[in-house]
Amino acid sequence: MVSNRITSQSAVLVTGASTGIGEACALYLDKLGFWVFAGVRKERDGDALKRKASDRLAPVFIDVTDAASIASAADRVAAAVGESGLAGLVNNAGIAVIGPLEFLPISELRKQFEVNVIGQIAVTQAFLSLLRKGSGRIVNMGSISGRLAAPLAGPYAASKFALEALTDSLRVELRPWGISVSIIEPGKIITPIWKKSTVEEIMKGLPKEAQVLYGSRMIALQRMIDRASQVGIPPDAVAKVVAHALTAKRPKTRYLVGRDAKYMAAIFRRLPDRVRDWAIAQRLEQLKGTQG
Repeated sequence: MVSNRITSQSAVLVTGASTGIGEACALYLDKLGFWVFAGVRKERDGDALKRKASDRLAPVFIDVTDAASIASAADRVAAAVGESGLAGLVNNAGIAVIGPLEFLPISELRKQFEVNVIGQIAVTQAFLSLLRKGSGRIVNMGSISGRLAAPLAGPYAASKFALEALTDSLRVELRPWGISVSIIEPGKIITPIWKKSTVEEIMKGLPKEAQVLYGSRMIALQRMIDRASQVGIPPDAVAKVVAHALTAKRPKTRYLVGRDAKYMAAIFRRLPDRVRDWAIAQRLEQLKGTQG
């Protein structure tokens, strides 16, 4: 049962808690009775979270790409929890970089991995001693894109594929200390992560040749993203799964969230690569001809 692992000293850290899935996780875990340290990068985001939560929730300023910021957050949390340590770490912070790999600036690819991959490990390293003290658990926020890479979303998918591998390694490495490591694999979720970089903005930064070669397919991708934001499930659904990973007697190693994620995982893993490629390409062609 969820309540069995929660006491007045059950502290968790959630990174990327300003919006979307991270915010939903922080608020839901607070509602369950956890002492939540919500990772944010702006004071106003921390204030907004506090207005929605109990006095157990404490914003923590943390930039997962900045070593000094991570160290400062770790010191603050350590001072607050003492020998009780952490019951959980939810590595949720992330960004989505999209664009044709032929023209994508390498700096953008590096940024994608700095946040979604290296940043997750940097935070994990900083908080592992507290997780050992608290017999805690780690929950990494992956994606169905960590199993199936869509065209023009290669950077994002690559970062989630990498996180799958790191989760597998970490799960076995930490097994001697009883530290559970799970990864969440959501499908279509109503979240602002994809709205932070529009196709129009991305194409402006690419050469004109990119517009000629990839413009129509990028527009199709934007339509796919827009539709996902309308028909996706709410972030609260992911938060409930995160809570299970943190509290269940036998947490799963992987959690597919959403009917579409479960469908794609079941169908596409059985298809030959060429058939899968054809199906995805056909979908993009359909969206190229869709108005609005």
